[in-house]
Amino acid sequence: MSKIKFSGPFSMRLSSFLTINKIALATYARHALGRRLEPTWDAHFEIGIRFWRHQFTKAMAMDDMDKGRALFDSLQTETDDIYEVTRTPSKGQSGMWHLPKISKSAATLLYLHGGGYTFHGAVSHRYADMLAHHSGARLYAPDYRLTPEHPHPAQSDDAFAAWQYLRETTPAQQIVVIGDSAGGHMALSLMQRLKDAGEPQPALCIGLCPWTDIGDRGTSLRSNDHYDLVQGWMALKFGEWLDPKETFGRLCLSPIAYDYKGLAPIYLQAGGREILRDMIRDFAREQASKGADVLLDLWPDMAHNFQAYDSTRASSSDALRRICAAIEAFAGTGPLITAGPVTEVCHGAAFSCPKVQSNTAAPAAQSSL
Repeated sequence: MSKIKFSGPFSMRLSSFLTINKIALATYARHALGRRLEPTWDAHFEIGIRFWRHQFTKAMAMDDMDKGRALFDSLQTETDDIYEVTRTPSKGQSGMWHLPKISKSAATLLYLHGGGYTFHGAVSHRYADMLAHHSGARLYAPDYRLTPEHPHPAQSDDAFAAWQYLRETTPAQQIVVIGDSAGGHMALSLMQRLKDAGEPQPALCIGLCPWTDIGDRGTSLRSNDHYDLVQGWMALKFGEWLDPKETFGRLCLSPIAYDYKGLAPIYLQAGGREILRDMIRDFAREQASKGADVLLDLWPDMAHNFQAYDSTRASSSDALRRICAAIEAFAGTGPLITAGPVTEVCHGAAFSCPKVQSNTAAPAAQSSL
């Protein structure tokens, strides 16, 4: 990350600035001694991982979540990538249109932001700009209600309302629902909501490092704590905030518990160093076994939401190219998306899959719902 942008109270800006400098100095020292967090990561990448882990931890520990969100937003790190995108508030619906200067796709993206259903700020807007710029598709990002103030079903209702808003002007076959992290959970959950409501499915659902089980699933939920910007305990806390009184329960709120056969094709991306790795693998394999159209790409060296590193990481650039290809394959004029070098699961006629449709070299993590 090359740029730093500040916002909010000066005290928080200063605190975050001192924190990132302290982390940077320690990281440079470790790298000088040959002690890298992950062998393929340079110092800048590692600094970003450690800094955002710190910010999440500190923000989630605050009694006032508004202050936690302000801290999280007080210092933002960005790549040097320039996104030629115009932001325009939506009319009649709480959200933002991200419109690329150069339109090159017939698709409309319904983007559901990440942040554990708790955070929404500059990082999400930047992520939306990135997707709109690279895809050349107009993108709508609703401002859905956040936890812990607004537990389920607030987010589900808001996603459905955003879908209906787009459907007033856009055919379903031109809409691609895309979400990262908790937004990926929201995107997958929306597919089931549409099914129950008798609504048409989108052209495609894209889950980027999606949260597929709100409970305790997979060894990576803890074993990758060392590498990831999000920690296993955070994922579990986000689940508690989503359903604080266990009114709905894990089975109801975990996409992995549902059958996606006959619904829109699903394209998934994950990182091998993220805490959600095992549950994403489990979801893809489970849905393939049920007959759903699903393709999972996994970059073994990457952490959570690695796509945001764009041109600074080869894996991120590759992931963004794959996202654009998937969008055009289902809502544009592009060819079928094919299984690639990092594809672990490929199933269904919607994708161009090899004869061996899933990579079973790494065993799926076992966990009961």
